[in-house]
Amino acid sequence: MTSTAKPDGICEGRVVIVTGAGRGLGRAHARAYAAEGARVVVNDLGVGPDGSGASGGPAHDVVEEIRAAGGEAVAHGGDIATSEGAASLVRTALDAYGRLDTLVNNAGFLRDRMLVNLEEDDWDAVMRVHLKGHFLPLKHAGAHWRAEAKAGRTPHACVVNTSSGAGLSGSVGQGNYSAAKAGILGLTLVAAAELASYGVRVNAIAPAARTRMTEQTFAETMAAPEDGGFDTMAPENVSPLVVWLGSPASAGVTGRVFETEAGRITVMAGWHPGPTADKGARWTPTEAGETALKLLGAARPPRPVYGSR
Repeated sequence: MTSTAKPDGICEGRVVIVTGAGRGLGRAHARAYAAEGARVVVNDLGVGPDGSGASGGPAHDVVEEIRAAGGEAVAHGGDIATSEGAASLVRTALDAYGRLDTLVNNAGFLRDRMLVNLEEDDWDAVMRVHLKGHFLPLKHAGAHWRAEAKAGRTPHACVVNTSSGAGLSGSVGQGNYSAAKAGILGLTLVAAAELASYGVRVNAIAPAARTRMTEQTFAETMAAPEDGGFDTMAPENVSPLVVWLGSPASAGVTGRVFETEAGRITVMAGWHPGPTADKGARWTPTEAGETALKLLGAARPPRPVYGSR
């Protein structure tokens, strides 16, 4: 059953940007932030699941939903995978509300193909919207927060990036998407280190939820319950963690990755050294191979790639 917990205002007075907020996870995040007192910039191009077409309708619809519930929001329809669009996104927050506190990078779409069938345009389009679409808003928001810090107004700023289980473990038929989402994890770690001195914290989530991007792939397992019980795959299940990460309540948390779905939250450990051997001199190929096999036998096996057998 859906949670009936009342908002406690942990984002009261904050200004939050959510990209790709016209539908799915982004819409859920935008509404959740507004319910906690934030003023929200709702960014969305209104494209199809494969990135085709464009419409201002979805972003404006979410703005109206937030306003109807008593919140504050404005729409932004720029392409955040361009420097001009990303810069205008930050300007929209500053022009509308005079400040920016949290950036949630969420925009994306899919063009799934097996690697041997994957066209270069499909690779470029997915890398552009996911990876470049994270980098440019982060760059322009980071530049604003750096200027604030240098002017003696060190912010309590937060960034929440959106990766995926595909970025953590890989996913068959999603080489472009998996590579982009893995890249977002590396970007998150670098941004957390580089922006810390400016009062900025950067974290990432790897969510699982029922959206336009997942409904065909996971049609059976992600179907909403018919009995009114707990909808484990509802996008709204992911948003509470995203709201917390974008609030002052998560002070001290940065450079971390969280897997989240339904009622489960997992802190991901990332790459850590496993079994090791040091000869103290150069290996021969045979020695290197024999040693590698011994180390692999003592190592923890990797998680299986999604869709593999």
